[in-house]
Amino acid sequence: MNRTERLHSLTESLRRAGIRGRTAQQLADEFEVTVRTIKRDLAALGAGGLPVWGRTGPGGGYGLTEMSSLPPVNLTAAQALALTAAVSATAQAPFSGSARAAIRKVLDVLDPAARRRATELSSRVWVDVAPAAPRRVMSALEQATVDQVTVNIVYIDAKGQHTRREVEPMIFALTGGRWLLIGWCRLRDDVRWFDLTRIQSATATRHPCTGHSIDEIGPLPNSRARLVSDRHRDARVRQRI
Repeated sequence: MNRTERLHSLTESLRRAGIRGRTAQQLADEFEVTVRTIKRDLAALGAGGLPVWGRTGPGGGYGLTEMSSLPPVNLTAAQALALTAAVSATAQAPFSGSARAAIRKVLDVLDPAARRRATELSSRVWVDVAPAAPRRVMSALEQATVDQVTVNIVYIDAKGQHTRREVEPMIFALTGGRWLLIGWCRLRDDVRWFDLTRIQSATATRHPCTGHSIDEIGPLPNSRARLVSDRHRDARVRQRI
């Protein structure tokens, strides 16, 4: 989750807390950042005009002095639960942090009765997924893919050997139950498939990708699923896995 998304999600978290507010530590735990980062974010929200209050001492914390009125989202409890379950089941997926932030936005403006029913139904869905790549790694890979810049990674191959590589991200792919980054490896001067759980560290650079085509990956399986249906996809945007 980048800072812009975190600021929006932080606003929604304070809105959900209502008059009770949240402590800086609770917010830091929720967004997996330091208390210092949360306090900087709160200061930025306040400077931007959001009515944030803060209290010190026992029972203190942060909250919003005015509650925004948002129209309810016209989803059924089952639809809301389906979205929540889908996001929970794809914790390993790229942009899963953004997906969780999006779900929180939906739940925030859901009709209260539907939200209560969805919460009740959530106890009937259980999700157990394999460990995902560290969030710091995923954030760098996601940002490099969005900005189409190279990313420096430390990768451990199947033999346990560590290599440092500069990679031009091309696509994320889910195959055989594993999420992979497929990109042009400047070390090997060829397309390579990287298991996300084997990437030990990642840092997005400012070096633009050189424009390798997805076609260089080779034929994609006929069973692949597009992220956006043909009916809703912008003709210029062709995201696929």
